[in-house]
Amino acid sequence: MRGNRSAVAAVAILTTALSAACSGGAEKPSSEAASRSAAPAGPVKLTYWTWVPNMDKIAAVWNQAHPDIQVTVSKQAGGDDAAAKFLTAAKAGNPPDLVQAEYQMLPSFVAADAVADLKAETAQAKSEFGEGVWGLVTLGTDAVYAVPQDSGPMMLYYRQDLFEKYGIEVPKTWDEYAEAARTVHKKDPKVFLGTFSSKDPGWFAGLSQQAGAQWWSISGDAWKVAVNDEATTKVASYWGGLVKEGVIDGMPYFTPEWNKALNDGKLLTWPSAVWGPGVLSSNAPKAKGKWAIAPLPQWNAGENHSGFWGGSSTAVAAKSPNKAAAAQFATWLNTDPQALGLLIKEGAVYPASAKGAALMTEAPDYFSNQPDFWKQAADIGATARGFTFGPNVNVTYNAYKDAFDKAVAAKSDFAAAVGTMQDTTVADMQKSGFSLAQ
Repeated sequence: MRGNRSAVAAVAILTTALSAACSGGAEKPSSEAASRSAAPAGPVKLTYWTWVPNMDKIAAVWNQAHPDIQVTVSKQAGGDDAAAKFLTAAKAGNPPDLVQAEYQMLPSFVAADAVADLKAETAQAKSEFGEGVWGLVTLGTDAVYAVPQDSGPMMLYYRQDLFEKYGIEVPKTWDEYAEAARTVHKKDPKVFLGTFSSKDPGWFAGLSQQAGAQWWSISGDAWKVAVNDEATTKVASYWGGLVKEGVIDGMPYFTPEWNKALNDGKLLTWPSAVWGPGVLSSNAPKAKGKWAIAPLPQWNAGENHSGFWGGSSTAVAAKSPNKAAAAQFATWLNTDPQALGLLIKEGAVYPASAKGAALMTEAPDYFSNQPDFWKQAADIGATARGFTFGPNVNVTYNAYKDAFDKAVAAKSDFAAAVGTMQDTTVADMQKSGFSLAQ
């Protein structure tokens, strides 16, 4: 950890054992919990930084029902810039009361002592969330740094019609996926089963989570970094072998070339997250009704694991003068049935809570051929496992892009690219003054 007072406080929290969490039905808050979360006397004004569309409409519903706690929404652009802006405001002593925090950015906020521990205020909310997503806001500790809002469990999107055309089955293992890739490309050299994206580290992180990776952890009073662990190296070597063999493409996601390949039926799968329908409907409109979803292929037959790509939470600033009121709003926003319905309708959010997922019953229009889309998505989401992100994930992600750009272009060893990610991450943490375990 950093050798300063804030980091010492963070160490004391981060060295506590991971709390067990489980999914299940919601419970009504006890009178004790309610009193802890009660707003102070008199009107309270809260500011919430978020990039969710139409959040002002959702906050208006809260404001009407809670005249003593009024929430003003400040729309942000999202991404790394939003995280940097919040850290700057926290350091200056004038942060918003609430902030939307991507899961991978939350450890940076904790290390900077910028977000509050909400363990007491969220005790009753914990049962709303599965173990995997709850772990993303506890960071392997006994503290709770945010309330999960949306999540991105990963699944396999595939062209149902073209699988039939090329005579391949939906792969249940990654070995079967590789064989299907060879079959498809042999039958039509212009067609690929999928592609490896060197521009999307979050995608690679999710696949590594599925394989059991743990990139960061706490050992005593220090960080342990293992970006090049066995699971991650296995994932990298697998994809690198397929790229080198030429049966998997190397075009990045979300490019005009990728959009065209999807639309023209030249790419048959996309291992992606639950938010994929929106992307496909915009980027591949001609293929509407032709895609379907299935669980990710597994590394070993009979297993049932997924990972996360994306997702965010609602955190309360450590320096907010109204933490209890802010925690009350954050809990309502992400667990109350009315709020969850509004997040789905107005914000196009896939809620992290089990209750929210249950509200999504009508399949996306793009997947009208799969009426049980959300039921399958919920079942897959229950198998997702995440990992603790470190305080300099942005450095790790940039190292991924640089190293894998070169590896894809040269069709060189992908495991070496993971080694570069590890070395770059460790060097940056040492430079920044974090204590590292051997």
